[in-house]
Amino acid sequence: MSKELSRHEIREKALQALFPLDFNQELTKKDAINHALSIDQQDFVSEDEEDFVPVYLDELVGGVVEHQAELDEIIKKHLRSNWSIQRIAKMDLIILRLGIYEMLYNTQVPNRVVLNEAIELAKTFSDDQSRKFVNGILSNVMKEIDEAGANS
Repeated sequence: MSKELSRHEIREKALQALFPLDFNQELTKKDAINHALSIDQQDFVSEDEEDFVPVYLDELVGGVVEHQAELDEIIKKHLRSNWSIQRIAKMDLIILRLGIYEMLYNTQVPNRVVLNEAIELAKTFSDDQSRKFVNGILSNVMKEIDEAGANS
């Protein structure tokens, strides 16, 4: 193994694994992760050809897949009345799912960091309109989560 992935790189790989999983129901989580790792990272295949899967990557992909229905409901709740979840570009939808999953289920990363990372993913994998859309939805979700935490 020549190097470790940063959290930002892990989020990029999670996005690259979740995207095909959204289209191909027969694809396994392991295959999607291995494909994402192989896209431009031959460094992450060891000498015996076993893929190295960072624990956090496995957690993100598995968590988003497992909680997808719940994440989608949260997204729907924050859409304008004339929007539906089907109208959201797939890449943006996956970025939103990933961000909301991290905000809800990962206590080690501050929500503000998760929001900034999601915006960076939108900048890389989408366009400026998408960046603004992702920022708006996730800012509202983060505010709601923070208020719920303050009231508990």
